[in-house]
Amino acid sequence: MKAVILAGGRGSRIEEESQQKPKPMIEIGTKPIIWHIMKIYSHYNIKNFIICCGYKGYLIKEYFVNYFLHNSDVQINIKNNEIKLFNRDEEDWNIILADTGEETATAGRLKSIEKYLDDDENFCFTYGDGLADINIKNKIDFHLNHKKNLTVTAVQLPGRYGSLEIKNNEVKNFLEKPKGDNLTINGGFFVLRRDSLNYIKSFQESWEEETLPKIVKDDQAMAYKHDGFWASMDTLRDKIQLNNLWKNNLAKWKIWE
Repeated sequence: MKAVILAGGRGSRIEEESQQKPKPMIEIGTKPIIWHIMKIYSHYNIKNFIICCGYKGYLIKEYFVNYFLHNSDVQINIKNNEIKLFNRDEEDWNIILADTGEETATAGRLKSIEKYLDDDENFCFTYGDGLADINIKNKIDFHLNHKKNLTVTAVQLPGRYGSLEIKNNEVKNFLEKPKGDNLTINGGFFVLRRDSLNYIKSFQESWEEETLPKIVKDDQAMAYKHDGFWASMDTLRDKIQLNNLWKNNLAKWKIWE
């Protein structure tokens, strides 16, 4: 099974970083977040990737074309024009880096890579900025068992603020950062049948605002509930929090070790 990753947006809410690089190339630790996402999938033996490039996509291509240089010790003999690599960080990945255009909408990017999918293929699909300790194998089994076009991962947002229970202006209870305020959101990490792409009618179509509602209207969507760790790197604050988790060996998405 293949995994398709959206990696073409501008990341305007984290422009402190995204002015210089596409959002999926922003580092957590010493690796871009897209590397972390791919490690999650490859832990479940999904090692064929299609990356939908757009804004500054050449930097994503450069990273993977020169992957060994970025992740190895290098000895250079200038006189003999020789390069030797040591301590190579090798991954058993097959990657298609598809240029899906700078201004293409999210569903349009997915439609652009349709030619790289087999006719009867189910495939994984996610955003280039989300991390989770989700069990991908269980998610795929859930999708195949329900025989729908699409399965979305349903998550509750971590609480950011304490909650007060008030009666007659008197505080009756205080909850420190209750999870999600009972809101269930789209956490990415989809599994789709290829014919789901037939719903996409334009390269300027939004996956979230236009395509998903059409699939839901046809009763072709299932929700896989994930109660574990989930986070999206939307802002600089998010980046700092994820880096702190990584630095302190608290990165729950690091399921490959």
